[in-house]
Amino acid sequence: MMGRLKVRVVPGAGRFEVAGWQGDAVRVRVPAPPERGQANAALVQGLARVLGVPPSAVTIRRGHAARVKLIEVAGLDDAELTARLGGPEHG
Repeated sequence: MMGRLKVRVVPGAGRFEVAGWQGDAVRVRVPAPPERGQANAALVQGLARVLGVPPSAVTIRRGHAARVKLIEVAGLDDAELTARLGGPEHG
């Protein structure tokens, strides 16, 4: 089982935060700067913690150098991902 999620990353924030939904993408703030993969690493670590999965289960599939990224999470389906991140249809 592999869930997919579109994420809009805001680097350089004060702390890691899932900041809500913008259309079909979840907005995530990360404290790391967008340099040398630091923001990507912080995104993977933070999402793993919030979703309750190991970091190895979270993969950036597309958008390594972009703000909007496609994330895959092993072990969770799309509905479970959305629910765990407080998606629009889950309140």
